[in-house]
Amino acid sequence: MRPKFALSAAVAAVTAVTCATPALAGGHSVAREWNEQLLAAIRKDFARPTVHARNLFHISVAMWDAWAVYDTIADPFLIEERQTVKDVQAAREEAISFAAYRVLKFRFQNSPGAATSLPAFDAMMDSLGYDKNFTSTVGDSPAAVGNRCATAVLAFGAADNSNEANGFVNQFYAPVNEPLVPPLPGNPDITDPNRWQPLALDFFVDQSGNVIIGGFPEALSPEWGIVSPFGLEPEDLTIYHRDGFDYWVYYDPGDPPYHGTATEQEYKDGFVRVVEYSSKLDPASGQTIDIGPGARGNNTPGTNDGNGYDMNPVTGMPYTPNVVPEGDYFRVLAEFWADGPASETPPGHWFTIANYVSDHPLVVKQLNGQGPVLDDLEWDVKLYLTLGGTMHDVAIAAWGVKGWYDYIRPVSAIRFMADLGQSSDPMGPSYHPGGIPLVTDLVEVVTSATTAPGERHEHLAGEEGKIAIYAWKGPDFIGNPMFDTAGVDWILAENWWPYQRPSFVSPPFPGYVSGHSTYSRAAAEMMSRFTGSEFFPGGMGVFDAPQNEFLVFEEGPSVDIELQWAKYADAADECSLSRIYGGIHPPQDDIPGRLMGLEIGPNGWNHALTYFLGTAICPGDLNGDGMINGSDLATLLANWGGSLSIADLNGDGIVNGTDLAGLLAAWGNSCP
Repeated sequence: MRPKFALSAAVAAVTAVTCATPALAGGHSVAREWNEQLLAAIRKDFARPTVHARNLFHISVAMWDAWAVYDTIADPFLIEERQTVKDVQAAREEAISFAAYRVLKFRFQNSPGAATSLPAFDAMMDSLGYDKNFTSTVGDSPAAVGNRCATAVLAFGAADNSNEANGFVNQFYAPVNEPLVPPLPGNPDITDPNRWQPLALDFFVDQSGNVIIGGFPEALSPEWGIVSPFGLEPEDLTIYHRDGFDYWVYYDPGDPPYHGTATEQEYKDGFVRVVEYSSKLDPASGQTIDIGPGARGNNTPGTNDGNGYDMNPVTGMPYTPNVVPEGDYFRVLAEFWADGPASETPPGHWFTIANYVSDHPLVVKQLNGQGPVLDDLEWDVKLYLTLGGTMHDVAIAAWGVKGWYDYIRPVSAIRFMADLGQSSDPMGPSYHPGGIPLVTDLVEVVTSATTAPGERHEHLAGEEGKIAIYAWKGPDFIGNPMFDTAGVDWILAENWWPYQRPSFVSPPFPGYVSGHSTYSRAAAEMMSRFTGSEFFPGGMGVFDAPQNEFLVFEEGPSVDIELQWAKYADAADECSLSRIYGGIHPPQDDIPGRLMGLEIGPNGWNHALTYFLGTAICPGDLNGDGMINGSDLATLLANWGGSLSIADLNGDGIVNGTDLAGLLAAWGNSCP
């Protein structure tokens, strides 16, 4: 285990050691240009958030190491060398380019988008004036250094337990439930309503009415908890065993609520909440909502109790109300944060947000808001290492939880409960104690009275005894998503569909905990620390969703919508809620994921700092002279009683006797 650190003003000066240089032709650093190449390639690949969190981290490591070998203080992550050159900036740009290029070419060689992505990588090298055919790792040229950095990353990846050599396939995990066929009614084949159920979209019905499954994707990365992390610590690990495999679970949140147990009511209520949120996806409802930071956000961590902010702390003025149709906002929210097919996936989404922040004219590129202003290249490589490492750790932690708890998704649970009946009225029709709870105007039993002419279930005549829900009507009501809107109405619960593409429905892996919630809260915590402020530059981040141009699942929004967030945490909480509106997660998946992110984000930041400050390889060598001796003791004593200091060796936020004990235990050691 390596100790955790935080930054102090006293040591901030060591984090900026290069001079600003002219930007590239695109106006960005070379690291940013390669990051954009990576994000573009991810959008053309399969939607694999774990795999791409790993790609984002590993390519960030390659670029960081290519930068750090030319530094006298910073520790590289993998490569063990130092280089001295006259033109440090030029050497770094070349080494970074070769390192990123080699890893990208290897990682995306078998991608479905390879025909586009690989030539784009080549064109990038050509535009930079580098010889992409130079593959040697011998010598001290920046190209050779970059190739060595790439080689180290690829070797690290080959041995990180991800099973990359076999295409990341599962070696032990198998689903316990037969697949659900979403286009067909109900959920007749589920055997365990607490465990994940695959979805089969490829099927046909034979002449005898038998459903023949054509195939379905295996669960993504349920064994990912064993992958080598960035900064996850052994003391946060619990190991469980099932079916011949040890499931590694970091930040174990404990059991979700289960059907058929003492927590069954929480199980039921959570999935009914998904139905409730689905009922709000109608732009014609006439309901409006203020989505500005003056009305939304500012939640207590792990809750949705916030009512916004009195004023923008940057401008000193109140936030302007942002009143929009409720149904438009919730649909935009669901699609903006969906991060499914053709997206950069959730970890990549936060890279786009980080790049947005970096480009903001009001951002000041000081690490943790302290010390000198960093040039664009140093800012970017440090940002990418920190964010990439944090997102990679989230993937390991969240998917470790997913693999072990193997929890059901809403489309399976809602249909399962509705098939049983209603559980609220023992004397009423269609009663079953395990059924779905009744909620007036939301979940009801279809009866002869409710299907009478002019009544709310008239169009469901012939389905008496079944469960009806007031929800988004689903893809069957969208002929052309460029022009059609499904809207909300009473439908049979057995036909309920998440607000997603008909070719996607739900992600192909267990639900608990929400990856979006964990990624987003961890990223928000990390960004707050990296930038030195919880708030977006200028006190507000924005995203525009143009009228009738933004939505993909159906037409809309009916008006221009601007998403607005005061803090990074507000964006993260909105992302978490979006998965309930999208029908992907119930609340019981969301909040534990947010709480995990609250731990992983700061840990990722603290761990990255050890590399920036040069104490990752040799903790306790506070002045970087290669020895732990009296000079380090002097540094520690100078910071005694302070907080957020390089001398805070155990990461508890205060420099005191425990840090002194750690330093004395290593006294007299030399660094490797």
